[in-house]
Amino acid sequence: MPDNLIREILEGNAGRPCLTCSFQAEDMVVLDMLRKLRPAIPVLFLDTGYHFQETYEYRDRMARQWGLNLVNLQPELPVAEQESKFGKLYGTHPDQCCKMRKVEPLLRALADYEIWFTGLRREQSPTRANLEQVEQHTLPSGKTLVKVSPLALWTWKEVWSYLRVNEIDYLPLYDQGYPSIGCEPCTALPSDAGNLRSGRWGGQKLECGIHTFDAGKRIA
Repeated sequence: MPDNLIREILEGNAGRPCLTCSFQAEDMVVLDMLRKLRPAIPVLFLDTGYHFQETYEYRDRMARQWGLNLVNLQPELPVAEQESKFGKLYGTHPDQCCKMRKVEPLLRALADYEIWFTGLRREQSPTRANLEQVEQHTLPSGKTLVKVSPLALWTWKEVWSYLRVNEIDYLPLYDQGYPSIGCEPCTALPSDAGNLRSGRWGGQKLECGIHTFDAGKRIA
């Protein structure tokens, strides 16, 4: 069970843990399990400046409601400065935009932790089909950390069953038909019902890069 795995990881590792959280359904399930064991665990949110207004409002509401230790990670360049220098990269060079606004801020932040919890699931995308619940990842600096995806084997149905049973509020954008929600310019309704992330980046790619900078090694 995911909650048992989380407990085992926290009790068996002395390192400092964190959770990367986009406030999507899976992340909220993992966050709920974590906060019952570590109420003050750092919740890392990649504040790209391009999120839906609904996402920001939901983030702030849940942070207040749950008393979260929210850590907003921001890129080096504000949106206006980046667009002034490079134009709207999300439309012309989405990989570069994700690198600047997501990957680089996260890699800087992860240097302070040893355990990295995520809401990733195998079912989310073909690029995540071989995801393990516990992996070892190496940062560009050479530092290694344990990456834990407690819901790796869960289905979409199980995620939503947990939210309902535990009466957890969810991001309102799901009611508009979005099964995967990221930055507003790069999020559309899915083009393939069998691929929950097919509405991301206009079909040009399936990953932003924060989960693919290192292939990872299974350790459990």
